[in-house]
Amino acid sequence: MIVTLPDGAVVLAHGRLDLVPVERPTPPVFALYLDERWRDDPDVTWPRTMVDWPDFGVPADEAALFAAIEALHDRARAGDTVELACYGGIGRTGTVLSCLVVAAGVADPDDAVAWVRARYHQSAVETTEQEQLVARFAAHRAAPSAE
Repeated sequence: MIVTLPDGAVVLAHGRLDLVPVERPTPPVFALYLDERWRDDPDVTWPRTMVDWPDFGVPADEAALFAAIEALHDRARAGDTVELACYGGIGRTGTVLSCLVVAAGVADPDDAVAWVRARYHQSAVETTEQEQLVARFAAHRAAPSAE
């Protein structure tokens, strides 16, 4: 699905199970994949970052995830075609989309999650742990060292 963030940056977001429609008007120039099943996909020929993230959980290396989210947002803001996906396309992808919405200017993490649920998938961000991760990302962004 093509998602236009509040700041106008565009992200292609989905999963491998087609629970969210896959839209790729052009191949991405970069992707952030949140499930190891993307690693050996022969159709993925573009550069990508892989994040080790268990389904329904949160990643062990949160700092690396936050850096990957910031880098993806920077590329999207620059006009690059970027892709974001996990396996189902709802929990992990919705969580990162919510973080991207925070990066795009929606400071309140609850508002960011609500934005994603209204515009991407009603079940996005599937667990309390994932909601808390969005809140930690918002706090990270608000910290003076994040500027």
